[in-house]
Order: sequence, then structure tokens, then C-alpha cells
Amino acid sequence: MPLPILYTFRRCPYAMRARLGLLLGQRNVDIREITLKAKPEALLQASPKGTVPVLVLSDGQVISESLEIMRWALSSNNPLPHAYPPLLGQTVDEQEQIAHLIHQNDHEFKPWLDKYKYADRYPAQSQTDYFRSASEFLNTLETYLNRHRYLVNDQLSLADYAIVPFIRQFNAVDPKRDLSLSYPRLMAWLNELTSSEIFTQAMNKYVIWEAGQSQISLLDINVTR
Repeated sequence: MPLPILYTFRRCPYAMRARLGLLLGQRNVDIREITLKAKPEALLQASPKGTVPVLVLSDGQVISESLEIMRWALSSNNPLPHAYPPLLGQTVDEQEQIAHLIHQNDHEFKPWLDKYKYADRYPAQSQTDYFRSASEFLNTLETYLNRHRYLVNDQLSLADYAIVPFIRQFNAVDPKRDLSLSYPRLMAWLNELTSSEIFTQAMNKYVIWEAGQSQISLLDINVTR
């Protein structure tokens, strides 16, 4: 049976999230790195909205939301004998915290992040204003990390992996701004996760996919770096 196909773009935080989930679940997929300026027809046929990530399963089912891809990768039908409950939350309270933090990230923080990063496109406010609005979520994360090592408890959870690509993007907007002065625990958390083996693997560089190209799988170590 052919591998599922993942359409991805290396620098997109949503695509990073999907790749992290697939790696956590050790779900092998056929990687198809795209360029947003020339989206392949195969991607548009699978998902007309043309955003990444898009996962096309072996049975033709299409999953076009990054969080859904993560949850599919870690779902109970995964044949590998891994213990996923710590990642997904072992109690109802932990599961609710994970869902709440990810919702805040996606629906409250990410819009401000976009305006902060592309402030010239949003002249209604200054970049500093957008930074302050986005920082409310950073304050929340710093508070959580003052309570325990990771966002939900002392073990890594889906929230950590789902949110870290966006904090990484935020931190990179202005290299001169030292966020560790205001958010020491958050920046230590960011450094730990982005320095990890799994994140490094998720950030492998792949050649841009073209029709007829030889298959390159996510779990294949022979990739272009």
C-alpha cells in the first residue's frame, strides 16, 4: 500500500506542527515540499483552498488541518505500541487545558502574530501595538511555565508541540528584541524544544516536489539538509 502523502512547506508553522505530530507518532508519509508561489495541481486537487499542510491518506481521505493531522498521527489506531496518553492529556482537566491553549494560540495569538510580523500590511496600528497585543499570550504561557516544566504539567504534551512553531516564528520577527528579559521560562522552553532531535528532524530541508519525482519519506534519513 502506498504511503500517505503530506504536502508541506518547511517554514509554515502549521506544516511544522503536522510534521512534528507525524514524527511523534512515527507515521511515515511521502513528503512533498511545495513552494507557495507555484502550488502543484495535485495539491489543489486534493484541497482546493491550497494551504498547507495537507495529508492525503492511502484510502484517499484528505486531512487539511494541522491539528487534525497531529491527532490522527497519535490516534488509537496507530499500530505502534507507544504510550500516547501523556501527550494527549491523562485527565479530563489536562485534555481541556491542552485544547484551550491550542485554541488561544490559533484564534487569538496567531492573528496578532501575523500583524506583528507583517505590520506594514496593517497600518491601523504600529508594530509595537501589535507586539503588545500578541504578548498577552506570551504572558499566559510564562505563567503556565512558572507552575511546571512544560505547558500543562512536567511532561511534554500536544500543547507544547502544537504551539512551539508559532512562538518560534514570533521570536524571529525582531532578532534585536531579547524576549528572555520578559519571558525567561518561555524562551528556555522554546530553546529546549527547538534544539530537540525531533524538532531538528521536523525541520529537514527537502527539494521542491515535482510530478514524477522519486518518493522521499518523512522517516527517511537520506534527505537534503
